[in-house]
Parts: sequence; structure tokens; C-alpha cells
Amino acid sequence: MRDYFRPLIRSDAPRPSDALPLAGGPRWFTHVARHRRDGSVTRLPASALPDPVRDRLTAPRGTVMGLRMDRPQIMGILNVTPDSFSDGGRDRSAPEAALRGRRLMQDGADLLDIGGESTRPGATEISTGEEVARTEPVIRALAGVPISIDTRKLAVARAAIRAGASMVNDVSGLTFDPDLARYCIDNALPVCVMHSKGDPQTMQDAPEYENVLLDVYDFLETQVEMLLANGLDRAKIIVDPGIGFGKSQAHNLALLNGLSLLHGLGCPILLGVSRKGFIGRIGNAPEPTQRAPGSIAVALAGVAQGAQILRVHDVAQTRQALALWQAVETGAPHDA
Repeated sequence: MRDYFRPLIRSDAPRPSDALPLAGGPRWFTHVARHRRDGSVTRLPASALPDPVRDRLTAPRGTVMGLRMDRPQIMGILNVTPDSFSDGGRDRSAPEAALRGRRLMQDGADLLDIGGESTRPGATEISTGEEVARTEPVIRALAGVPISIDTRKLAVARAAIRAGASMVNDVSGLTFDPDLARYCIDNALPVCVMHSKGDPQTMQDAPEYENVLLDVYDFLETQVEMLLANGLDRAKIIVDPGIGFGKSQAHNLALLNGLSLLHGLGCPILLGVSRKGFIGRIGNAPEPTQRAPGSIAVALAGVAQGAQILRVHDVAQTRQALALWQAVETGAPHDA
């Protein structure tokens, strides 16, 4: 039976002499939780870790798009769609969208994630041409800004990269378009591999898992190993558990509670929970725009587990919360 090891992360002082660093960052652990598919979870000393697992848990993560992964980075969401669940239809032109993007950067975003096709529950697929028409002009208008293209399609990614984007964020985890992985590998592009179950039209129709935490880990591991086997450096790969994509509220909470397991993949973790439906239900905030406090609370819980990238709508509020979190945690203002 396979063992899965989840580091039990801490950041308080004093740090024990036998503590292991988490992903080269400020957090550390002395114990791990061993998960098995029989449902058992056992606390073990970190000294019990197999060498390959220990190495992946502790190895410093490389920079992504010039951004350090030993501190949390904020990815601002810039949807250029008429139907995204939270901010669709805000901009009538590429210049307007680009202006909103630059404001997000001024608010404290470290990079932008630009998407032209809504992947909210129930959304229908649009044509490649329409998706390119929505995203390419905005990317060109944002010259000089670090940009990730949020797409499942090779043609859209290719047009975005030519326009100035430098990373691909695929909500299908490179399963929708079989040629997109090859393109990212051939061009040594940073790529975020996200887990989702089903397509946006059907993904919330009673999703089921044997063990959601381990099932998501296995999927992401398979995709990471595929990329590595075909020549992409691990430092170029980011993983995302896909909160809200083919998951019930219970699934989302189980993934968030066990998020640190994903450090065993040896890649930076991207966490996207901003304004998701479960935040509205638990936090009694029916309107997506009312969900900033709950979104920030969950994002900071992810930071406590070592998440390196936070994908958010409310950039200024998240930046402020993160600055205060880090100041309290370290006892001094964060040195950016």
C-alpha cells in the first residue's frame, strides 16, 4: 500500500535543530502525517521520510517568471469575458481591460492571469477565435507586465505568448488539448497544472472521489511526471488543486485542510479560492463581490501551509492582509 506524506507545517520560534525547511522557505516541520488509501493517517517524525520525498519537500523552489517562490506571490485575476461568475462583462474594450490590469498591479499584484473563456460551473465552451480575440489585444496592451494566459487551448496559448504572456495556466491540467503540453515543453514555458473533474458544464453534477486529497495528488503527480519525462524542468511546473472545479464543499475543505501534501510534488503550489461558491455559503455572502473577507481568510490559511501563489480578485485587500500576517508572524514588517 502506497504511503503519502503530508508535512505538519509550523513557523513559530524557536525552531528546533532537527526541523526540516519547507520548500526552501521560512516554514519548517519536524513531523509528517502519513496517509494511506485505507483511510489511516499516522503521525511520524520527519526522520522517517524516504529520501526522495524528503528531498522534494525541502528543496528550494526556483523562480517563476522572475518571481521568488520562497515568499507568497499574488496573481491578480483579469477575466476578459462577458460571463465569468464574479467579474465578467466589466470591460467593453481591450484598453479598458488593460487599464484594470495595470490598476491590479498598482494594488500589489505580482503577476496577472488573463482568461477569455469562462470556466465557471455551467459555462459552455467558446471558439478558439473568440477566445484569442478577447485575450490577445489585452495582453499586447499590457506590455511589460508579467502575464499568465488562462486557457485550455494551444492556439490561444500560442497567440498569448506571442503577444507577451510568459506562462500557461490550464484548468484542465493539460488534458483538454493534447498539443498544449508539447508546446509548453518545446518552449520551456512555466505551466500551471490544475486538477478538475469533468468539464465546466457538468463538473458540479455530484462529483465523487475515493479520497479527494489522494486522488488529486495522484492526478497532479501523473501530469508532473509526464512533463518531466518529456523534458520540462520541474522548476517550470506549478500545481493547483482546483478548488471548486468538480468538488463539493466537503471536497474543497478536505483539500484545503490537507493542502501541504502537495509539497511532495516538489513544485510551487497555486491556490485559487477567491470568491468561490463555498466561501459564500459558509460565510453567508451570496454575492461574489461580498466575499473578499472569506477569500482572504482561506488564502491566509493556504499561506500557513506554504502555498506560494495566491490567485485573487481583491488584490489590494489581499496584499494588506498578507503584509499584516507576515509582520505578526515574524515580529517585524515584511522586507519586500
